[in-house]
Amino acid sequence: GRRRPRRAAPAPPRARAPGRPGDAMDPAIQEAIERGNPVIFFDIAVAGNPAGRIKAELFADVVPRTAENFRQFCTGEMRRDAQPVGYKGATFHRVIKGFMAQGGDFVKGDGTGRISIYGDRFEDENFTLRHDGPGLLAMANSGAGTNGCQFFITCAACQWLDGKHVVFGKLCDEESLLVLRKIENVPVGDGSRPRLPIVVTECGEL
Repeated sequence: GRRRPRRAAPAPPRARAPGRPGDAMDPAIQEAIERGNPVIFFDIAVAGNPAGRIKAELFADVVPRTAENFRQFCTGEMRRDAQPVGYKGATFHRVIKGFMAQGGDFVKGDGTGRISIYGDRFEDENFTLRHDGPGLLAMANSGAGTNGCQFFITCAACQWLDGKHVVFGKLCDEESLLVLRKIENVPVGDGSRPRLPIVVTECGEL
């Protein structure tokens, strides 16, 4: 079935992706790294036009397995048949204004694909963090214990998802939230599918 939010081990040393000038001085990024949490980025294009960069802290201090799964799909460390697999080139396939933007299905691209660094699926790590505002990263699923590669970013508080989806990160800054608003306002058709392609053109770890 479709994996969607319903509305009503130590990591090896890794190479860091190059950031943009000023990223190293960003206080939000520095604070996250001081907490020991990774910071990732997505460069987004809408209909082929650059829409900006999303930067997000992954809460490895609360949900380490979930954060590491997402991080490896950002860096390309996860490999299949010796080829990197992950979010580069993936789309946001479902967007509901005022609710969330869902993406990460680089397997099938339509919300039915699933893979994780731990196998086909992995468990709900915990529900400590809440869907209490915009800009939160959470895992999409098709029921308990079915986490894979799909995720969503909240556009507003979604408390009815607490205890059902694992929150594992948060956008770092106003620029990232602005990019989310651009995604949120792309026209959609049947199934809340965007009429214009929303693509992760580049991603990695800062």
